[in-house]
Amino acid sequence: MLINSLVAIVIIIYIFSLLFIFCYSLVQLNLAITYLRNKRSLRKKNIAPPNSITDFPLVTIQLPIYNERYVVERLLDAVSLIEYPKDRLEIQVLDDSTDDTVQIIEKKMEQLKDRGFNIMQVRRMNRNGYKAGALSNGLKLTKGEFIAVFDSDFLPKPDFLLQTVPHFKDPQIGAIQTRWEHLNKNYSLLTKLQAFGLDAHFTVEQNGRNIGGHFINFNGTAGIWRKECITNSGGWKSDTLTEDLDLSYRAQLAGWKFMYIEKIGTPAELPLAMNALKIQQFRWNKGGAECAKKYLPSVLKRHDLKLSTKVHAVFHLLNSTVFIFILSTALLSIPMLFIKKYFLNLSGTFYYASFFLISVVILSLYYFTSLAQQEKRFPRNLFQFLAIFPLFLSISMGLALHNAIAVIEGFMGKKTAFNRTPKFNTLASKDSWKSNQYLENSITWMTILEGLLALYFTAGIAIGVYLKDYGLLPFHILLTFGFGIVFYYSLAHSRSISVAAK
Repeated sequence: MLINSLVAIVIIIYIFSLLFIFCYSLVQLNLAITYLRNKRSLRKKNIAPPNSITDFPLVTIQLPIYNERYVVERLLDAVSLIEYPKDRLEIQVLDDSTDDTVQIIEKKMEQLKDRGFNIMQVRRMNRNGYKAGALSNGLKLTKGEFIAVFDSDFLPKPDFLLQTVPHFKDPQIGAIQTRWEHLNKNYSLLTKLQAFGLDAHFTVEQNGRNIGGHFINFNGTAGIWRKECITNSGGWKSDTLTEDLDLSYRAQLAGWKFMYIEKIGTPAELPLAMNALKIQQFRWNKGGAECAKKYLPSVLKRHDLKLSTKVHAVFHLLNSTVFIFILSTALLSIPMLFIKKYFLNLSGTFYYASFFLISVVILSLYYFTSLAQQEKRFPRNLFQFLAIFPLFLSISMGLALHNAIAVIEGFMGKKTAFNRTPKFNTLASKDSWKSNQYLENSITWMTILEGLLALYFTAGIAIGVYLKDYGLLPFHILLTFGFGIVFYYSLAHSRSISVAAK
C-alpha cells in the first residue's frame, strides 16, 4: 500500500512538472509568433527620426558602481561620448566602492569636469539597499526629467539619448528598455551560450510581450526612465534581489506604458567564469521568485487586464520557477524507469512523457526564431542552431539545481545580500581573467552536489540500457553532460567573489 502511494506521488509530480514545462513552452511560442507577425511594422515604429529633439529635456545618467576598478574608467569614457548638449546632461556616479575604484573615479571625474561635463560622485555613509538603495539615494539629488541607467560593464553608444528621448513625447511612456549586445560573445563556449540565451530574451521575448500589450521588464541597465514614473510608482525598493523587475511591475500596474526598442543596442560584458555566472543566475532567479510572490496576486485580481496579459504575466513572473520543474522531472525520471518496468498497469501514464519532447521542439522554434532574425543566413544559421541549441539546453539543465534552490529561497522569503556579478574587462580569448582581485578560490557544497547528479544521470543511462528502455536516454544524456560540464567549469573556475555583496 505504501509503495503504491509513493508511486502515485512520483507519477503525479512527474506529470505536473512536464505539463508546466509544456505550458511554459507554449507561452514562449506565442511570443515568437507575435514577434514574427509584427516585426516589420515594429522596426519602422521604433526608429526615431533624425533631429527629432527640438527642445532637449534635462537628462540624468546614473552609474551605480561598487568596486569596479577594471571597468569603471571604460564606462566613463563611453558616457562622455554620448551626443547630447552638456548643459542638458547630468552624470551621477553612484559610488559605493571600498577600494581604489574611488580614486580612479575621482581622477577621471576631474578630466571630465575640465571638458565641461556636469558630473558628480555620490558617496553614502552606508550601503543600505545595495544597488536599489544607491539608485534611490541618487534620485533625491537628480534634476533630470529622464533618468538613464548603465551598469559598470555597459558601454552606451553615442546616439543612445538621441534615439530614446524622442519617444517620451508620448506622456504615457514611463520607461524604455534597449537591447543588450555582447562585447565578449566569442570569448569561450560559456559566453557563446549566454549570448544565445540572452539574445532570445532581447529579440523575441521582450518584443513579443511589448507588441502584445503585456508586461515587460526594465532589465536593470541600458534603459531610460521618466523620473515621474519612478516616483509615482513608489521609487526603487530593495526588498527583492531584482529591483528592476519589482519597479517594472509596480509602474505598469499603476498604468504606465513601457517600450522596448530592439534597434538600439548597448554592448556589455558577459560573465567569463562559471561561478560568476552562478552569482548572476542566483540573483536573477531568486529575485524573480520574490517578485512573483509579491505581484502575482495583484495581477490576477486586476479586472482591467486581458486574460492573455494575465497568462503572460504569470509565466513571466514564474519564469525562474521552470527550473524547479526541470529538476523534479530530471530527478524522478530514473524512478519512472522502474515504475514503467514493474507497474505495467500504469504504462499508459508514460504517454505524458511525450510532453517533454514536444516542449523541446516548441522551445527550439522559439530560440531558432531569435537566431534566424539576427543572422538571416539560411541555411547557415540552421546548422549553427543545431550545433548550439543542444548545448544550451544541456547547460541550462545542468544549472537547474543551483537555480531551483534560488527560486525556493525566494518563495520561502529567505533574505540574502545582493551579490554583484564580477566584471573583468577581458574581451579576447587569449586574455586571462584569473588575476582578478575580486576573486578567491572556492568550492561549494553546490558544486559537489552537481558532480553527484552527473553520476546519478550517468547511472540513468546505464539503467535505461539495462532495462532496454531507451525513451529517456536522450534526456539522461543531456542531463549527464549538463551537470558534468557545470561541475567541471565550477572546479576549473573555482573562484568566487571575495568582496562584500552589492
